[in-house]
Amino acid sequence: MLKLAVISLTCTTLVILFLFRMSNNPILCKPPVLVERGILADGNSTEDDSIMSQHLQVDAVLHYATSRVTPQQTIDEIKISFDILKSLTPCNFLVFGLGHDSFMWSSINPRGTTLFLEEDPKWGRAILKDLKFLRANKVNFRTKLYEAEKLIEHYHKEPDCWARKSFLKGNHKCKLALDMLSDEVYDKEWDVIMIDGPKGYFDQAPGRMSAIYSAAVMARNRKRPGFTHVILHDVDRDVEKVYAQLFLCRKNLVNGVGRLWYFQIPPPSDNNTSFC
Repeated sequence: MLKLAVISLTCTTLVILFLFRMSNNPILCKPPVLVERGILADGNSTEDDSIMSQHLQVDAVLHYATSRVTPQQTIDEIKISFDILKSLTPCNFLVFGLGHDSFMWSSINPRGTTLFLEEDPKWGRAILKDLKFLRANKVNFRTKLYEAEKLIEHYHKEPDCWARKSFLKGNHKCKLALDMLSDEVYDKEWDVIMIDGPKGYFDQAPGRMSAIYSAAVMARNRKRPGFTHVILHDVDRDVEKVYAQLFLCRKNLVNGVGRLWYFQIPPPSDNNTSFC
């Protein structure tokens, strides 16, 4: 067991170091703000931001080097997200699900806005106990995994779910819409959305139906130029696969490895009245 633990720690540390060293330039994201203990604070200078970014990345390496847990994705899966974040500036990064890899995601996007959405308060407290600088909101999902098939029928019948309307805030009629998120989630245009939560492996779990649908709606509401980059994990499961094809669309799938799919979703054209 001790040998396995040492191997696990070594591999995780090498993953983080490998990804950071692959970047020829600093990862530049939204210089005016720094995140400290969940509070937004004004930065003093670009140099200060650069120092803070380096400290955060070093802290991430030390964290994983001294931890018994490893990131929940493989290095090939992580590399897809790493390359996306490295290429975007500024970066608004929304992540469904807190996990053992949350510190890594935050450190890859050190000067951007990284916000986590978590449905399990007990799990959230466990992750944030030693990582208080991470920014996370609790989310109440209205769905259960066993409802996945009926929710597709509901989507087809409920006009407030249809792509031509595409709204989330206050959308109580569409059961797939995340209608009670913070204003920050609604008001900000997210460059990257990662869906690695909520839980979706037993009937009473919320499932990722609402997360996938809501990510598609956010992408359709984008006003800034460019794609919305959506990363979906656990596509080996039927619900993730079916809902991704229904709302994120096979035509937008540009890469995939292991259990991860990567979509580039363009802003909708005026005559586009469907998600796909």
